[in-house]
Amino acid sequence: MAGPLLEARNISVSYGKIEAVRSVSLKVAPGQIVAVIGPNGAGKTSLLNALMGVQPSTGELFYQGKPAGDLMAEDRVDQGLSLVPEKRELFGDMSVADNLTLGAYSRYARGERDHESEREKVYGLFPRLRERRDQRAGTLSGGERQMLAVGRALMARPALLMLDEPSLGLAPLIVREIFRTVVSLREHGVSLLIVEQNAKAALQVSDYGYVIERGEVVLEGPALQLSQDPQVVASYLGLAREGVPGTPDPGIAETPAIGERTRIQ
Repeated sequence: MAGPLLEARNISVSYGKIEAVRSVSLKVAPGQIVAVIGPNGAGKTSLLNALMGVQPSTGELFYQGKPAGDLMAEDRVDQGLSLVPEKRELFGDMSVADNLTLGAYSRYARGERDHESEREKVYGLFPRLRERRDQRAGTLSGGERQMLAVGRALMARPALLMLDEPSLGLAPLIVREIFRTVVSLREHGVSLLIVEQNAKAALQVSDYGYVIERGEVVLEGPALQLSQDPQVVASYLGLAREGVPGTPDPGIAETPAIGERTRIQ
């Protein structure tokens, strides 16, 4: 496919008189991992919800080269968009296996009956879920719940998987395991858009990155160059707790804004 898999142009989100996202534009190419980093409250989650169609927004959205801004959220899932929300939103009283099966609901409704083989693929990515397949989701550890949330989204066979704060509240070893799996998904034909407060972890696995502050993109560029940019290092990477990815620094929201939008070549 020529051109970007997903392209957002001037997306804005408002809550009453408060503008949470202001004219954000970004692209995700096929086979690419893109990170959106920034402090807590910068509008990252609102942006993802707008792209998924669960939050009203203005602007233009194109998916696989076609206008997608008017599609309902369920239609975007059918087209190959999936979102793993920050709160994971699992069915706690249902088993791991049943939560995964629900992820294939839209495909099942279209007459596809291969959810068992798809579930086996998820177990291959996350062997711990196979071990816990009969266990209630509400009894899983934080890392296991995140694995299940990602696995459930993969059951829909997305072309683009969007992850909202995948490292939030997880121990360092689990964070590394989650991000290793994220990288491996590319080999399965999945592109990824990752929203993360943990800038270091996100940029290490990404091809391209955007920095968002106060609802606006203020910096963008290849992830490697972005991770070496003095402004990013000072505002984000320099405040990270060394050796503890996934642990937000309580002072990160107080960091000074980077300023006008800049593209790093």
